[in-house]
Amino acid sequence: MEYNNLGKTGLQISRLSLGSWLTFGKQIESSTAEDLMVLAYENGINFFDNAEIYSRGMSEIVMGEILKKQAWSRDSFIVSSKVFFGNGGQLPTQKGLNRKHVFEACDQALKRLQVDYLDLYLCHRPDKNTPIEETVWAMHHLIAQGKILYWGTSEWSAQEIMEAHLFAKQNHLIGPVVEQPEYNMFTRAKVEVEFDQLYKTVGLGTTVWSPLASGILTGKYNNGFPKETRLGLDGLEWLKDKNLTEERIEKVKELSVLAGDLGISLPVLGLSWCLSNKNVSTVILGASKVEQLKENLKAIEAQHLLTPEILMNIDAILENVPPRADY
Repeated sequence: MEYNNLGKTGLQISRLSLGSWLTFGKQIESSTAEDLMVLAYENGINFFDNAEIYSRGMSEIVMGEILKKQAWSRDSFIVSSKVFFGNGGQLPTQKGLNRKHVFEACDQALKRLQVDYLDLYLCHRPDKNTPIEETVWAMHHLIAQGKILYWGTSEWSAQEIMEAHLFAKQNHLIGPVVEQPEYNMFTRAKVEVEFDQLYKTVGLGTTVWSPLASGILTGKYNNGFPKETRLGLDGLEWLKDKNLTEERIEKVKELSVLAGDLGISLPVLGLSWCLSNKNVSTVILGASKVEQLKENLKAIEAQHLLTPEILMNIDAILENVPPRADY
């Protein structure tokens, strides 16, 4: 495994990490979740990503039980939670980034994960109903209380992140250090262009999700729609409509040929491509099977295969290099 700093912080995070969205507490059995976490940990992965909304809190409960059972030294792993959507409650005070929900959601996450503090606590989406100043103060106070070590955002715009940083700086508070955006061969603009100045000015770290575009970049949809895949889960029709298009499948078929020429699988190509971006701190894997995770781990060793020439060939297939003039 390789490690680097999470943005400008001194926190050493593994280049590959393990997430629990759609899998823990929902798509897979708890025993499989444990097998995945143990395999990840034994192969050097030190970051496990979670959120209050994942499986309505069950994802954190499953992960917490595994952490308790494995009894890994607390200083050997990083665990996150995210706040905004709530864990299923529909009352006005059970969601958002207001101080009340931020504080209560943090306490609830700590109980579910069975840890004394969260390494990373992320604002899962921007909250148009709460002033950014209120959220910055709430996160700063949680750090002061020792309940979280670092805070960040997920799917915020560059402008919103900068607003949080400016307010924090003006008031001598701790600002966000990490953003969790979607990033893969088909979703590139935010990570590659919109955040470009943030890497330089505030040292933004990134924990990117959906590196294989919800499984499209595994090639398993090239010849039809297989059973028991995440795009077939109830409630994820939006994800299927977004990712499973004829145009994308045709490009994936071309990428499959390129991967074969390199002697690697398509998923390893997709993950290695994400790792080739120096502004990606860690790539979150979403495996549902042990063999799948074993294959994905090969991306660390396969990075050297993606020479500048190969990267140019990939861009030629994708035809989606984001134009900088648009920002």
